[in-house]
Amino acid sequence: MTDLSQKQSPYEALKYPEFVAFIFANSFITMALLIQEVILGYSIYKITHDPLALGLIGLAEALPYISLALFGGHFADRRNKKTIMQVSLALITICSVILIWATDPATGLEQSKMLTVIYGVVMLIGFSKGFYSPASGSLNPFLIPSEVFANAATWQSSLWQAGAILGPGFAGFLYAYLGLTHALWCVVGILVVVMILISMITAPPVPQQNEQKVNIFFSLREGIEFVFKTKIILYAISLDLFSVLFGGVIALLPVYSEDVLHVGAEGLGILRAAPSIGAVLCMIIMVYVPPLGKAWRNLLLSIAGFGIATLVFALSTNIWLSVVALFFTGVFDSVSVIIRQTVLRFFTPDEMRGRVSAVNGIFVSSSNELGAFESGLLAKLMGTVPSVVFGGAMTLIIVTVVWIRSKELFNLKL
Repeated sequence: MTDLSQKQSPYEALKYPEFVAFIFANSFITMALLIQEVILGYSIYKITHDPLALGLIGLAEALPYISLALFGGHFADRRNKKTIMQVSLALITICSVILIWATDPATGLEQSKMLTVIYGVVMLIGFSKGFYSPASGSLNPFLIPSEVFANAATWQSSLWQAGAILGPGFAGFLYAYLGLTHALWCVVGILVVVMILISMITAPPVPQQNEQKVNIFFSLREGIEFVFKTKIILYAISLDLFSVLFGGVIALLPVYSEDVLHVGAEGLGILRAAPSIGAVLCMIIMVYVPPLGKAWRNLLLSIAGFGIATLVFALSTNIWLSVVALFFTGVFDSVSVIIRQTVLRFFTPDEMRGRVSAVNGIFVSSSNELGAFESGLLAKLMGTVPSVVFGGAMTLIIVTVVWIRSKELFNLKL
């Protein structure tokens, strides 16, 4: 077998212009939605002073996404992926304009009505992402040859993390200096840039349909069964689900910035950006030193490190120690992201990429949005710090159990 690693430049994936447009589109939409998420969460907490209200934002987005993502994956495998992305993105942009209207003081909405509109719009965004994400995830592998998948995963993750740095980092300052409504106008502007970038991508051919009409529910079951039969994919996305579901602290950062660390909106921006700064620096290193030689061991160690860093953050009362702990959650998370994305690319056949991407998206959404709800609920029931300690401890327990049950995967090399 040819040793591809000796032939490839660390910048190999960047030789494909449509892939470059795609990863920048991913970065910018991540930036836009995170700006929106951070400033909405901070505003809602300032109004309600209730951590459960923050969790409800995640729940409002997760429920429609989880309900529709499998259908989105089905259509992504059988329709024009680029068109699905464009229509979904247009709806997300309209939702952002509605948020501007609802939060503008000139509109004069009462607080209760404004919160109702915000939660309703977040649900519509979750609906749109249920179609956008599977189409985006299944389009990506068609833009590059298979021998570049690992390098492409690193660059895609790096640009995604760059958006995840800039989004929260800008959010706190935009909110502090421009206010909520004007910050949301910035979100709309970034989404327009994403539309332009997507328009530069040539959609792959729509797969030929079988003569007999495919039953949609059979198609969905086929995608789910493939994931559950392919142990490496199932374990990889399950680890992400449970580690972030229990160990994620992002939804509670407004509480930490206001009530634990007392650093305000600007401090919130620093805290929110710290994990992504750690991630992108780690990604730069992994362009040259990919973590794929002993992939499964590295995945488990990275998630264990994520749990330990979460525990440090939970117990910290110093802003800079908290920032360092969050920085390392990003470092460890970046390793797991690259390994997981490479696993999905290598082990998924082309005709099932939309549905497998949808299943992965459901797991990721469950870990992020439902994790936000779990964090808010536990913070209300147990207190903020005990709930984060509980989450970090659960992450370490889950990694230990999977380590024991998956020894046959330790020799995996990608």
